[in-house]
Amino acid sequence: MSAEIINKVHEGEPQVDVTIVLPVFNESGHLEKEIFRVHESMKASEYSYEVLVVDDGSTDGSGDILREIDGIRLLQFAHNRGSGSARKYGTLAARGRIVVWTDVDMSYPNDQIPALLDELDHYDQVVGARRTEEGTIRLLRRPAKWFIRKLATYLSGTTIPDLNSGFRAFRRDVALQFLYLLPAGFSCVTTITMTFLSNGYSVKYVPIDYAPREGESKFHWWKDTRRYLLQVVRMVLSYSPLKVLMPPAIFLGLVGTGKLIFDLYDKDFRIGTNTIVLLGIAVSLSLLGMLADLLVQVNKKRHDVLPATIGR
Repeated sequence: MSAEIINKVHEGEPQVDVTIVLPVFNESGHLEKEIFRVHESMKASEYSYEVLVVDDGSTDGSGDILREIDGIRLLQFAHNRGSGSARKYGTLAARGRIVVWTDVDMSYPNDQIPALLDELDHYDQVVGARRTEEGTIRLLRRPAKWFIRKLATYLSGTTIPDLNSGFRAFRRDVALQFLYLLPAGFSCVTTITMTFLSNGYSVKYVPIDYAPREGESKFHWWKDTRRYLLQVVRMVLSYSPLKVLMPPAIFLGLVGTGKLIFDLYDKDFRIGTNTIVLLGIAVSLSLLGMLADLLVQVNKKRHDVLPATIGR
């Protein structure tokens, strides 16, 4: 979707407090029930709002159902582009100063969206942190998510109770700076959290209950596990490469230096091949870390939107 199309979407339309972006891909069995739940919760709140549904190339008749539902704005992709793309373009097309991301599979407590919005005061983003993991293939997903969450906590220097939650509200003006970074798949929620934190914006976590989804899960054990691994690499290289590459470089450097002293003392100044290898790896990791960090700093965009805790 081009900038020209996005501008046309906004022409002549009044602004609202909140845009609720709902990505949809083959969710025909419960679409109406979930959208009704969203409307009922928002009508009872003090916020003006719109429900923006992005049909991500559904093939089960979801698009036909959506065209018959009143009270929504509808964007439709001709083919499936991924949850990240749906959320990205939904955010671009949003009229609200606050954007809510959630799903329509009945797993997130969408009746609690107003409560989530209430928590946004003095924060740039609020994330619903799930108390339990009810997704499919939990035996595989739990360790992968745990590792990525711990890595993200280390890189950001902030405790992150739930990195992958799809239930969140954030300031649209802040998010617009980072939408170009969003991947097409499910890891978009990880990316939007990390970009806020790494650029000095505040993120608050509130505990939520998470229910088993209705309909068929879109999680594919091989494709999505591979995406998790790629996300780890992106996180390391995009946010704080020195934090990951320098500790092993320092450790190997100390071990190599100790081995060098031992070789000089015990082997009559003959340096072992393994000593040279250890020192060479240490130097290589150090240079790689410094180069990666330099590239991150040089390519990082400078932002003009003040964090919520400044100037209020």
